[in-house]
Amino acid sequence: MTGPDTDTDTDTAESAEDAEDALFVLTAVLLTPAQFPSVLGDDYPQACAALGLEPYADGYGLVLGQDGTGARWTVVIDDVSLVAVAIASWDCGMEYDLSPDERTVVAGLPGWPLSLAVAAPGLPHPHDPVPGNGPDGQREPSPLAPPDTDEWGPAQRRLGADEIALQWAAWREQIDDEETFVAPGDHPHAGHAHSGVRRVIEELHGYVNAPPPPGRVRSTFASGEARTLRADGPGWSVVARTDDIAFVLLDDEPGEVLPVGRGPELPGLLEALDKIAVRPA
Repeated sequence: MTGPDTDTDTDTAESAEDAEDALFVLTAVLLTPAQFPSVLGDDYPQACAALGLEPYADGYGLVLGQDGTGARWTVVIDDVSLVAVAIASWDCGMEYDLSPDERTVVAGLPGWPLSLAVAAPGLPHPHDPVPGNGPDGQREPSPLAPPDTDEWGPAQRRLGADEIALQWAAWREQIDDEETFVAPGDHPHAGHAHSGVRRVIEELHGYVNAPPPPGRVRSTFASGEARTLRADGPGWSVVARTDDIAFVLLDDEPGEVLPVGRGPELPGLLEALDKIAVRPA
């Protein structure tokens, strides 16, 4: 029989273990065909594959936080609406206690795929958990980590496109319409052609003719009746407004943002892309 003192010690140990296992939520993001961290891939299936997930149509929510030791964890849940409500509340400056039901948890992944500048109060500095061995004896996966911003590659290119979409007005002010690049079919005197831009335009036409995987082309709200388009492909990203110009980023040209004038071709192409694009629910 266990005496009172032993029971107390056991309760204390269990409380400490529970505190270590608890997740202190810092933020959350959606992983759906219409909204996903583009740092993970050019489309929704690629983003899911980067996390070892099946690309289910309903998507997931990614909850980023720290355990009681301060270790970084990304918890994947299938309750998309819960995460959507939490994000909407936080965006409005409201408090929202995001506490997913354990039954909705799909996976717990070490590390964070995104860079966060915050940490849970009262916990050790954020750090990656040490990989251990899984139930089958196999080594657990290395922790997720955001891309190195000092390098240029697909992830950085997509992040750059995301930033342009968020700061469209600021980027648009820097562009002289008479100096923008032109797409095939435009008049030569309207600007100067660019081989990389021409290739991207051709591949975008290909998307219209044969729709690409979900998430390759996404459409979100813009001012007025316009839409903001985000499109990605092998080695390139595009940001455009249906009532304006487009910006192209290429893996082959680190840090460069190439503007594409409307001309006679771009308006129709953007309209066609908007029709096949996935949109947030």
